Amino acid sequence: MNPLKSPWQTAILGVILAVVISLLMGVGGNTLGLTVWLHVIVGIMWIGLLYYFNFVQVPAVANAVADKEPGPAAINQYVAPRALWFFRWAALLTWLTGISALAQIGGGHQGIIDAFTLSGGMAIIGIGAWLGTIMLFNVWGLIWPNQKKILGLSATPASPEEIAKAKVVALYASRVNTLLSIPMLLSMVGHGHGGLLPF
Repeated sequence: MNPLKSPWQTAILGVILAVVISLLMGVGGNTLGLTVWLHVIVGIMWIGLLYYFNFVQVPAVANAVADKEPGPAAINQYVAPRALWFFRWAALLTWLTGISALAQIGGGHQGIIDAFTLSGGMAIIGIGAWLGTIMLFNVWGLIWPNQKKILGLSATPASPEEIAKAKVVALYASRVNTLLSIPMLLSMVGHGHGGLLPF
């Protein structure tokens, strides 16, 4: 059986390859390394989907609506709900693994406190943690509830007026997350690589 025919089998094969490379390189495992690795993987899924929504899906749906044929039904019915499922859970897992990494970097709960109070050598990564927290709130508090109305996934159907309002809220919350993702990523990388900008 070809593992490349399944995204899950491909991912598992990737994990096995990463472990083999790590063992061959003689790199010992540690909890922080594993946590950061998981944080990066789920973070890539989260931010990758965020960029997909903003730069690919939203413009594609707008074009499909304008063309009338084939219309946005295929994207909105089949692609969007699945993508939003991965998007929101990747956001939560990114935040949780990030909190775990902060605790490990800062010696326990004090690392989390230092990050969120921008103190104790945790200011750069703390800015990223704050931005990531705002982004997580936007995903679960604004984007997902409004997308449920837009896609007809709510328990009670939304009126056309509610859907129109939901589109604006979801779009702007997603655009805010896109905006915040850039300094957030800079802060996360900057903590481990000596600062924010090379100039």
